[in-house]
Amino acid sequence: MAKSTWMLRFARWHIWLGWLVGVPIVMWMVTGLVMVARPIDEVRGNHLRIEQAQESLPPDTAITVALPGDTDRPVKSVHTAMVSGRPVTSIEYMDGALERFSNSGARLPPLNEIEARVIAAEQIIGGDKIAAITAFEADRVPFDFRRPIPVWQVELENGARVYIGRDTGRIEGVRTRWWRLFDFMWGLHIMDLQTREDTSHPILILFAALGLTGSLLGTILMFRRRKARVRA
Repeated sequence: MAKSTWMLRFARWHIWLGWLVGVPIVMWMVTGLVMVARPIDEVRGNHLRIEQAQESLPPDTAITVALPGDTDRPVKSVHTAMVSGRPVTSIEYMDGALERFSNSGARLPPLNEIEARVIAAEQIIGGDKIAAITAFEADRVPFDFRRPIPVWQVELENGARVYIGRDTGRIEGVRTRWWRLFDFMWGLHIMDLQTREDTSHPILILFAALGLTGSLLGTILMFRRRKARVRA
C-alpha cells in the first residue's frame, strides 16, 4: 500500500515537472539538432578559406626592430613571418596590443581598405565579391565577432562576413549565415542570448536539475505495476 502511495505521488510530481520543463527540453532538443546538422568546420567557415602556401624567410634577411621607448610596456612575444612576399615582424604586448614592423624596422600602419579587399580576395572563396566593407574599432566590434580588436568587416554577396585584423593583417574570423544561426541556437541552448558565453548560470542549472529529476521519476515509474482492466 505504501509503495502504491509513493508511486502515485511520483506520478503526480512527474506530470507537474513535465509541464514545467517540457518547453526547455524541447528547446534543447531542437537547438541541439540544428547545431549538429552541419560539420563544425563548415559552421566556422573553414571551407571558404583558401590554403596559403607557407613562405620561408630568405637566408640573408636582416631584421632590425627598435622597440618603443616606453619601457613600462612589457612585450609578450615577437614573431617574424613572410606576409605577401615580405618579412613582417609582429610585436604583441602584455596588454593585448599588437604592432607590425617591416624588416627595415619601420612601423607598418594599420591595414587600409584596399589591403583588406586584397586579403579577402586572395584568401577566401568568393572574397572578390564584396557587398560592403566597414572598419570597426576594438570597443565597437559587431556582436557576431565579439573580440576586442580593431577589424575590417568584409561582407560578401553570399552573406558571409570576413573579419580582418587592422593591426594583425590576417583573417581573424569568418561568420557565415549558418554560423549566425548556430550562434543564436547556442544562445538558446545555454539560455543566454545576451553574451552567449555563460554556460553556468542559475536559470540553466535550475531547469537542468528539474529535467533530470523528471527523468529519474519517469524511470522509476516504468517499474510501476498496473492492474489489468477487467472487461465486462
